[in-house]
Amino acid sequence: GRRQRQPEPRGVGSTMETGGGGFLVPLLLLPLLLPGAAAEEVVLLDSKESQAELGWTSHPLNGWEEISGVDENYKPIRTYQVCNVMESNQNNWLQTGWIARRSGQRIFIELKFTLRDCNSIPGVVGTCKETFNLYYAESDSDLGRSIRENKHTKIDTIAADESFTQGDLGERKMKLNTELREIGHLSKRGFHLGFQDVGACVALVSVRVYYKKCLSTVQNLAVFPDTVAEAAFATLVEVKGTCVNHSEVDLDSPPRMHCSAEGEWLVPIGKCTCSAGFEEKDDGCEGKNGHSCSISILGPNQFISLLYCVQLPGIRAQCKQMELHFVNLAFVWFFLFFFSSL
Repeated sequence: GRRQRQPEPRGVGSTMETGGGGFLVPLLLLPLLLPGAAAEEVVLLDSKESQAELGWTSHPLNGWEEISGVDENYKPIRTYQVCNVMESNQNNWLQTGWIARRSGQRIFIELKFTLRDCNSIPGVVGTCKETFNLYYAESDSDLGRSIRENKHTKIDTIAADESFTQGDLGERKMKLNTELREIGHLSKRGFHLGFQDVGACVALVSVRVYYKKCLSTVQNLAVFPDTVAEAAFATLVEVKGTCVNHSEVDLDSPPRMHCSAEGEWLVPIGKCTCSAGFEEKDDGCEGKNGHSCSISILGPNQFISLLYCVQLPGIRAQCKQMELHFVNLAFVWFFLFFFSSL
């Protein structure tokens, strides 16, 4: 579904290099958004929407554990947690199922989690951590249930803005953290996400993975199709527009727009204009009053309207359709007259 624009995430992929089919523009152009040009998020994974067990791969067995819980709105969800803070040298891995990339070029990863304050746990000095690591493993097919650390690429170390204490547990306070990261320039059909715990007391409340696209729109009488955002942050993808019905391209300035990496349309250039005999209305072109070829079946001026209509070059195609309807109507009148006289 459509969502509001997210703040620019930290992490991998915020580069100034161009991607295929795009070009760099000054950042001053980025505020030139069009009205109603909000990005569309195409969701590839949302763990909160799962009604059954997630069934992700955990290693070793005494590491990450899948449990039932509730989110910030007290909706039942499936989560993963780990809290092996008493022993040092923890290396607990959790790997999602294979996530098909589809058309995504720049993949966003939204994590919601809670993390325990180590100072609120007695006897864990030196062994308790307050971070975990986020990885991805790119592949053309499901890697199965084996976790190969050497196949994973690190995205970032994730820390909590707020950690909870024993007192928060007693008061049933949920100090939920939200972190947004991204990966870009993917070349294979999909990927797995990996979460490495090194000794924290953490619960993954939800994992949401998506990419952005510019939604199909009409601007300056030109239709622009759905366009997937590029991977590079400052890259704009130029998209050619197609003139709406009964309009013609301005040859000196054909319609173009640019899809930003945030999935927003900006920098419109060129336009289409309504053909002769038509005028602009509601992002389209319709026939001017008296010259639109729409006639009443029983109207008294059909012959006059038809003869006048075919003289207008800009709407001859529409009038051809009316001619066919008129001929069919003439046959109906003929048969009615013939059979009524029998």
